[in-house]
Amino acid sequence: MPILKVHARQIFDSRGNPTVEVDLKTGAGWFRAAVPSGASTGVYEALELRDKDPKKYLGKGVEKAVDHVNKIIGPALVRENFCETQQQQIDEFMLKLDGTESKSNLGANAILGVSMAVCRAGAAARGLPLYRWIAELAGNHGANSTCGTSCHPPTPGIVLPVPAFNVINGGSHAGNRLPMQEFMILPVGASSFTEAMRMGTEVYHHLAKVIKTKYGAAATGVGDEGGFAPDIADAREGLELLKQAINSAGYEGKIAIGMDVASSEFYNEEKKMYDLDFKRADTDPTKDKSKLVTPPQLADIYKGFVKDYPVVSIEDAFDQNDWPSWTAFHAASPQTQLVGDDLTVTNPKRVQMAIDSKACNCLLLKVNQIGSITEAIKAWKTSWAAGWGVMVSHRSGETEDSFIADLVVGLGTGQIKTGAPCRSERLAKYNQLLRIEEELGAAARYAGAKFRRPLNDA
Repeated sequence: MPILKVHARQIFDSRGNPTVEVDLKTGAGWFRAAVPSGASTGVYEALELRDKDPKKYLGKGVEKAVDHVNKIIGPALVRENFCETQQQQIDEFMLKLDGTESKSNLGANAILGVSMAVCRAGAAARGLPLYRWIAELAGNHGANSTCGTSCHPPTPGIVLPVPAFNVINGGSHAGNRLPMQEFMILPVGASSFTEAMRMGTEVYHHLAKVIKTKYGAAATGVGDEGGFAPDIADAREGLELLKQAINSAGYEGKIAIGMDVASSEFYNEEKKMYDLDFKRADTDPTKDKSKLVTPPQLADIYKGFVKDYPVVSIEDAFDQNDWPSWTAFHAASPQTQLVGDDLTVTNPKRVQMAIDSKACNCLLLKVNQIGSITEAIKAWKTSWAAGWGVMVSHRSGETEDSFIADLVVGLGTGQIKTGAPCRSERLAKYNQLLRIEEELGAAARYAGAKFRRPLNDA
C-alpha cells in the first residue's frame, strides 16, 4: 500500500525538551514514531536540527525539523508513490533529498522520525511483529527465523537481550561529582529476560537501601536515566555500592558490571589528559589536580576495575579522537568488551575506521546518531561481520517510543542499555521486551552469558 500522508509535530522528551514525533498513514492506518535526544553527544553524530531561537525553549525547539517533514519529506514520499515496505529505498531517497553527509539540511531528527514510522508501517503491511520485520530487513535469518531456508549465511537470529541497567548516574547525566557517566548491572546469570528483569529490579531496590543508609535519603534522587546520583566523586566508590547491592540481593556471580565512562566529556584536548575532577572549574580552590591523568594512567585505572570487580564492558574509555589510546587498551585487554559510542556514532564509515585500527570490539548502536533505520542496520552488519558485539542503546533524552526493544530482538545483538528499571520512558522498552518474550513462548532465547555474540555457536 502506498504512503498516503506524513505528519510531524513537536512533542517533549524525558528532560522536558522538544523533540520530533511523526505519524505516517497508509491504507492500514496510522503509524507513529518519536525521536530521542542525547546529552553526551559525539562530534561526529548526524545533526539533530534545533531552531536555536533563544526566545523559545532556550533555543531547543524543533519546529524547523517538523516543517521539513510536513513540507518537504512527507509530500515528496507521497508524490513518489512509495510503499511502506520499501524501507531501504525510502531511506536512501530521504538521504538524497537532504544531500549532506551529516543530514544538516533536513535534520537527522526529521529523517529518523519518518524512517521509524515507515518501519512500523512496513511490519503491519507484512503482517509481522516489528522485531520480525526488522530481522527480515536486516537479513537476519538465523535461529528462530521464519525464513526456513538456507538463503542467508548463519546469523544470531532472534534473541532476547541482556539488559544493562544504568543504576548509578554520573557525568553529564547527573549533578553529582562523579566524572564517569554510567554504572550498569548486567544479569548475565538469568535464564530468561523475565528473570533478568526480576534480578535487575531487586538489585536496584537493594542499591537504594545501601545508598540511603550510607548517604541519607536525599542521595536516592535519580539522574536522567533513572539511576541513583549520590554525591560521590570516585568511580571505585560507585563500584563498591554496586558490589554491596548485588551481594545483598543474593546475586553474587550472576550479575556483571558495565560502565559508560563518556571520557570525551572530561578530555583536556590542550593537555592531552583526562580530568577526573572536570565538574569543578579550574579556578575552584577545591579542585583535585591529582585527578588530571594521562591516557596510560587512565588505562591502568580501568585495568584495576576489571581486576577488582566483575566489570565486563567499558564504553567510551577514551576520547573520540584519541585513537592510539583505544588501540593500546584493546590490545592489552582483549577480554574486556570495549564499546565505541562517541568513537563510532553508529556510522558505518567510523565503524570501519575502528575495525581497521583495532580500536574496540563492540558497537553502541543508537539510531538517532546516524538518522535512518537502513544506515543503522548497515552499521550492525559491518560490526557483526568483523566479530564485534553490538549493544543497542537509548538516549538520555527519551520518549515512550519502544522501537529499540524490537530493534535489539530483530538484530539479535544480545544486549541493550535503556536506563534503570525506573521512569516510564525507560520501562517502556523493558516492558515491550517482556511482551516479545511472552509472544515467542518456548522459542524465546535469552542471551545470558553469551551477550557479546549470542547464539554464535547455534
